[in-house]
Amino acid sequence: MKITRMDLADTGSPMGLATKILSVEKDLPIPVPIEELARQLDIQDIAALETAGFEGGLLTDEDRSTGIILVNQTAPAGRRRFTIGHELGHFLIATHRPVESGKFLCSRADMANWSLDQTDRYARMEAEANEFSGLILIPPPALRKFIPKGDPSLQHIPLIAKHFDVSKEAAARAYARYHQEEIAIIVIKDGIVKRAHKRPTFPWISVPYGKPVPKASVFHAKDQRSRVASKLSAIIPEHWIDLKAGQRAEMFEQLYPQQDGYALLMLWLEVEEIEEEDDDRTSKERFRDQQQKWR
Repeated sequence: MKITRMDLADTGSPMGLATKILSVEKDLPIPVPIEELARQLDIQDIAALETAGFEGGLLTDEDRSTGIILVNQTAPAGRRRFTIGHELGHFLIATHRPVESGKFLCSRADMANWSLDQTDRYARMEAEANEFSGLILIPPPALRKFIPKGDPSLQHIPLIAKHFDVSKEAAARAYARYHQEEIAIIVIKDGIVKRAHKRPTFPWISVPYGKPVPKASVFHAKDQRSRVASKLSAIIPEHWIDLKAGQRAEMFEQLYPQQDGYALLMLWLEVEEIEEEDDDRTSKERFRDQQQKWR
């Protein structure tokens, strides 16, 4: 590798850093050799993390001249690789400052934080580190070439995870974000919506995080088999999203049950613009009607 920290001096965003690395390392192999890349960028060592309750950590000096990445060695290989990318993101993004001087410690909850649209400094740092790790481990140009042509399907997720050597959720997030169709992938644990990964143009998911999956969903079908993607099933879009006035849509679901109560649920949306209809409700009444769905 020929990339150096000097090549990254003029950028500090996750996208900017990943883009610069990929522009210098044009022949970066897939799966990306993340440990080699980290060492090339002044990480001295990658060692076992022995602090209970955390997935990763970073030890560094005040000037961020060198660093040591710590990783939970009991985690699956794909998750460990993502953790290395996450901590490398903390190391490279100059605005990231740890709570404790010279030491970042990142929990599983931290590494489940993907939303960049937040004002809390700590949460935003974790989301930016995730963003960097996702971009460098699953480079969008390589992903677009690898995604099979045609309709979206959760059957593609394990193929992407294996090809890029990442977790299925990391693969699902990249797939939802870069597939040409309007899709979202919901992460479910024990029947509860945990988070959603989607294209920027996909409507806001109206089911709040921490709430049960809608009863009409294919998730509740009794013939689902673990690690086998279901067939596409139609669902009324309003179970998941709020359509705007002048819109109607078709929505399809597909479920991929996993282990330990986890599942991925894909939403595929096709929106059609229609003549605008009158809605005489006030904003307060629309908000009340939305909340009523979850009482």
